Amino acid sequence: MVAQAPSGKKPLPDMMTSIRIDGSGQVEIVDQLLLPHSVKWQKIRGAPAIASLAALSLRTHLASQPPFPSPSAVSSHLNPLLDYLQSSRPTAVNLGEAMDRIRSVLSSAPPGGEQEAKQLVDRVVQVCGAVHEEDLERNMEMGRLGAEWLWSKRRQANGAEKKGLKVVTVCNTGSLATSGYGTAIGVITALFEADQLDTAYYAQTTPYHQGSRLTSLELTTLQIPACMICDTMLGSLFQHNDIDGVIVGADRVIGTYQAAVLAQRHNIPFMVVAPVTTIDLSLSTGKEIHIEQRPPIEATQVRGRNVETGEMAVVRITPEGVGEGKELWQQVYNPSFDVTPAELISCVVTEKGVAERKQGEKFIDVASVC
Repeated sequence: MVAQAPSGKKPLPDMMTSIRIDGSGQVEIVDQLLLPHSVKWQKIRGAPAIASLAALSLRTHLASQPPFPSPSAVSSHLNPLLDYLQSSRPTAVNLGEAMDRIRSVLSSAPPGGEQEAKQLVDRVVQVCGAVHEEDLERNMEMGRLGAEWLWSKRRQANGAEKKGLKVVTVCNTGSLATSGYGTAIGVITALFEADQLDTAYYAQTTPYHQGSRLTSLELTTLQIPACMICDTMLGSLFQHNDIDGVIVGADRVIGTYQAAVLAQRHNIPFMVVAPVTTIDLSLSTGKEIHIEQRPPIEATQVRGRNVETGEMAVVRITPEGVGEGKELWQQVYNPSFDVTPAELISCVVTEKGVAERKQGEKFIDVASVC
């Protein structure tokens, strides 16, 4: 359940990981619904991790298949699987990009027989592995770039250099949501390694509590100074503390819009950290993004450990019928994520650089770092 942390100025304990490959090549994933109380290798979340899992699962599947008679047979077998995997998370751009990489390999394959089919399978297997391995490298580079950018912007306060920055993050964007190191949490980790972090504040992020369950577990594992805050108290935190930046990921991150509005009100830099594979340049604005409405039960029930019995339990926190009936007083609004307008974002960090929003403008040239 841990991956070796990268070397840095400050040594880190082993990082957690959401995906691992056993000695036989089988892919195992952690059931994050049960964290931090127990571990069961079954469920996953996080756009980069979902893409890695899909690619690795396809690689494992190919290892169990008999020889194909031709490259066209390989394509006929894999294309429906690619479509099925991509349909599982239609809003996860990383997943679509990974599946398209494999489709490109299939479509460019020359005709031939069994030998050419084997060569095509080998190329697909190689791409599947690269999807997973490249994510870790990207995350470490984004962590470095984001940390350097924020430190350069906020290191000075009242004419003196700060000893460390105070930052806020939302949801979970660490190793459990990626192939390792994380996106927004990667920036926090890089600041910590460089001895440039004071405190990392993280929002609970209801209804799934990705912050209080997962981010807290990751930061605790890494022994990074951290403080959990209630989702409704972001404004209070900004009022009473000298916060240096809000650092979030992208694609299915919950609650970033309200954090961005509050950050702008208090003149706090708002950073989005995401790999190029997450950014969809085909859309002109965020209004074109389809936002999935999640099941009401996710907001009406919570899962956790019973402190008296020690057993895992699911508890209803609303009156009976809320989210279940059709009456007007039983409604639940539970979108999977929200969209933050570019005019509220200070910069976008990818593995290729940092794109800043210029003063007074309402857009960011994200293409410059893609």
